[in-house]
Amino acid sequence: MKKKYIITLLTAIVMILLMQIGYDALVGDDSRDKIKVGFLYVGDSCNMYTQNFIHAQEQMELAMGDRVETIAKYNVAEGMEKQYIQELVDEDCDLIMGTSYGYQDQMKTFAQRYPQIQFCMATGDNADEAPVLSNYHTVMGAVYQGRYIAGVVAGMKMQEMIDQGIISPEQAKIGYVGAFPYAEVISGYTAFFLGARSVVPTATMSVRYTNSWGDYGLERQMTKKFIKEGCVIISQHSDTAGPAIACEESIESHTVYHVGYNWSMTDVAPTTSLIGCRINWAPYLISAVDAVFHHETIESHVDAACFGTDASAGFDKNWVQMLKLNDIIAAEHTQETIDELIKGFSKNEIEVFQGDYIGVDPFDETDVYDLSDGYAENESQSSPSFHYVLQDVITVINEEE
Repeated sequence: MKKKYIITLLTAIVMILLMQIGYDALVGDDSRDKIKVGFLYVGDSCNMYTQNFIHAQEQMELAMGDRVETIAKYNVAEGMEKQYIQELVDEDCDLIMGTSYGYQDQMKTFAQRYPQIQFCMATGDNADEAPVLSNYHTVMGAVYQGRYIAGVVAGMKMQEMIDQGIISPEQAKIGYVGAFPYAEVISGYTAFFLGARSVVPTATMSVRYTNSWGDYGLERQMTKKFIKEGCVIISQHSDTAGPAIACEESIESHTVYHVGYNWSMTDVAPTTSLIGCRINWAPYLISAVDAVFHHETIESHVDAACFGTDASAGFDKNWVQMLKLNDIIAAEHTQETIDELIKGFSKNEIEVFQGDYIGVDPFDETDVYDLSDGYAENESQSSPSFHYVLQDVITVINEEE
């Protein structure tokens, strides 16, 4: 009888163990001590845009410690991303971060194919397009806020030049090197221009597109053209230091000031580079990785405005930052002005896209927008949507004409 009892007990234990093994095989072991995160970079550390992401990656690694392992693929040109995404999938990444807009279609395709992996697409705008996937996320900081403040800094410098008799009010001309005629670029240079105009009402701006994110030679060449055409401020939405270096070289004849993006350029343009702004990707990245580590939804961890699986924030959540002001050349009281504007944006007190302006869609002249009533950027998505060129005050120069 006793022997029979022991056999029955052992049988029950074996059955329980087999059931547990079967359950683990079915749903997977929920415990883990490390996750793997993959990064897809359009450039490398020599590229300012990519360096900004690398900085966020390093901050995430510091915050997560030995709970995370990272794999990075560098210099992945748009259109070539498919094989590299597959490599990250094959290397068992739990989260894959794409960093260039052109990756988004392939990123979403892979997200549909591999629902167990979280795919995060920086600067993407297709999260709410069918099919809507719970493991595909888009994210971007409200960078128009930083662009506007950078424009105010530029405007204060131009006003100082006017007050000193260096230029006349009519000579307050800005040159802007843009990568592509995307809404992201147009929104950014419009915010910059409106910031400058809030200080110098006579300011005008010319824009040239390189049709590339990182063509150093062409960016430098276009900047030199702007300088010859009388521009006294140069800014950019492009990824190299070409414009900053061209401005620094201009001091041999006359001074032209520069406003950058993503990374401080005072090292290459110490006498001409005023300031810049950047998106701080670290808060989102840290929250997203931590969420995946704990098997929770990314949006439940992210401190931001979320539109489904799309997330956005600005100065209020430290997602947008101003780079260090070059106070040696900046106009007096510039830093105090910056501080007040950041407070204003944090309290949602500043309306940027508003004024006596008419905007026209560069690809559809029948699409016209009156800014008298204002335009709420990033109201329902993280990706910029303002895509109108302001009539009479902003001129897009087509080099082929």
